[in-house]
Amino acid sequence: MAQAVEEWYKQMPIITRSYLTAAIVTTIGCSLDIISPYNLYLNPKLVIKQYEFWRLITNFLYFRKMDLDFMFHMFFLARYCKLLEENSFRGRTAEFFYMLLFGATVLTGIVLIGGMIPYLSESFAKIIFLSNSLTFMMVYVWSKQNPLIHMSFLGLFTFTAAYLPWVLLGFSVLVGASAWVDLLGMIAGHAYYFLEDVYPQMTGRRPLKTPSFIKALFVDDAVVVARPANVRFAPPQAEEIHHD
Repeated sequence: MAQAVEEWYKQMPIITRSYLTAAIVTTIGCSLDIISPYNLYLNPKLVIKQYEFWRLITNFLYFRKMDLDFMFHMFFLARYCKLLEENSFRGRTAEFFYMLLFGATVLTGIVLIGGMIPYLSESFAKIIFLSNSLTFMMVYVWSKQNPLIHMSFLGLFTFTAAYLPWVLLGFSVLVGASAWVDLLGMIAGHAYYFLEDVYPQMTGRRPLKTPSFIKALFVDDAVVVARPANVRFAPPQAEEIHHD
């Protein structure tokens, strides 16, 4: 059993493995009082006035108490982060990292701006950890890229992946969780989907082109297509060979 878990962990792509590890270590550290959540949560005043810039990152790593809700989000983080990185972003680790960076930036911006709007500031002030929202963003992006996959919710009913975010949002409301957290993830996910998939088809321009300095941080392995064994490949015909 332990060996199987170890193999499963080692086979995870780098971004998924790193994020999952950081989230689990941070949450366990807080549960054991090794780390204080008060040093991790998003606090704009401390970021700006006390230069505690790490809060812009650490608020995405803490998933609150280690309960059923924690296991629920770890499952979705491991599953959909892995599916995105291995399929939609296969061989494009830099682009996947940039997607997460974009989502984190959008979520942080929404909370900061929302905190300045009358009648909404009180609600946004309660959102001090955005880890769940970033996880929900990945679920939303995956559902948009795989809308026709058939899924089942707790074996009760089936639906296509396009409705997965809405099903999970309804479940959060039913169990009494804050809908704001999921809605923020959906907003960030839709912003990425629109700018990356819809807008380029409309205009021919890609506003979310990954910066070169981010690409320099990752060395992606080439995607190799294995040649079937015992199969001969005929040489190209003469008319298919061109000379300059």
